[in-house]
Amino acid sequence: MGLGFHSNQIISEDIADIVDSDLNWESFRDKTVLVSGANGFLPAYLVYSMLSASRVKNLNISVIALVRNKEKGENRFFDFLSNPNFNILVQDVCDPISVSGPVHYIIHAASQASPKFYGIDPVGTLKANVTGTLNLLQLASEKKVERFLYFSSSEVYGSLPPDKIPTKESDFGYIDPTNVRACYAESKRMGETICVSWMHQFKIPIVIVRPFHTYGPGMDLNDGRVYADFIANMVNSTDITMKSDGSAIRAFCYISDAAKAFFKVLLNGEAGQAYNVGNDECESSIIDLAEKLITLEPSKNLKVKRFEEQGSNYMKSLVSRNAPDISKIKNLYWFPTVDIEKGFSRTIKSYK
Repeated sequence: MGLGFHSNQIISEDIADIVDSDLNWESFRDKTVLVSGANGFLPAYLVYSMLSASRVKNLNISVIALVRNKEKGENRFFDFLSNPNFNILVQDVCDPISVSGPVHYIIHAASQASPKFYGIDPVGTLKANVTGTLNLLQLASEKKVERFLYFSSSEVYGSLPPDKIPTKESDFGYIDPTNVRACYAESKRMGETICVSWMHQFKIPIVIVRPFHTYGPGMDLNDGRVYADFIANMVNSTDITMKSDGSAIRAFCYISDAAKAFFKVLLNGEAGQAYNVGNDECESSIIDLAEKLITLEPSKNLKVKRFEEQGSNYMKSLVSRNAPDISKIKNLYWFPTVDIEKGFSRTIKSYK
């Protein structure tokens, strides 16, 4: 592993930025952190950051990356495979979990977050959020962890009236549990309840993050989310084809900003509390985002093609606007700084 932490220059720069931020890295000294779903691009950044901070600051942080797919894990963490403080644990989070030795922190981010899974594997989608959460909390009890961070989602808010957007952590709207797409949002809600219940009954110090739309290097460009599709179009120099009318509004947060927020909540958040993680300054309609992206590389002369129906497996969100109120996490002194133009430019560049 070279001086820049990661062989991808953009990711390396992001990791350096995270490591240099005002996080309380000393809390991790001589500690072991287990990260479930580590192959996901959000938790992968946390793994990169902890191992890089450990080396730069001589902290002796050990990281266990729990993954289902060993080959994907070895590709994702290729730059860190020779690090003696890094181990890959290959198993499904829905199976009982056993780890020899101490575990001081658990980050539970294993989940099928892509909408393409909601229609074809709703049971698999909900199991990671329910059974997986129970399994990891059992491990947390056995290891007497210092903190347990649960990755929830902004989808837990459901459909809200306009006066509840931007959305506070205490605002909840309508989700139809008989709609199969609810497999994700309802199980994320249940995962939160499971965490709070374990804290109440077994004194596990849990904290919860609810990421809004987060993007950046390392995203699976085939994961079915519209902004991943757009990035794939830009990388492949193909016209952007809209799969809706583009009127839906989303708030987009770049991965390095989000990663700092996840660490802030893990280390400084109030136990038992949930925190929105998103960029309230970066709201955009989907059509405006598409138009903005093609202007980032004008020499390609790409176009935005209007509405085409999705395939039958795609489960369209019924939420027209999704944006966070981040007042609560700002009290932890976290403030996002990367705007849409810079964030998406960096993301596109990282795939080249």
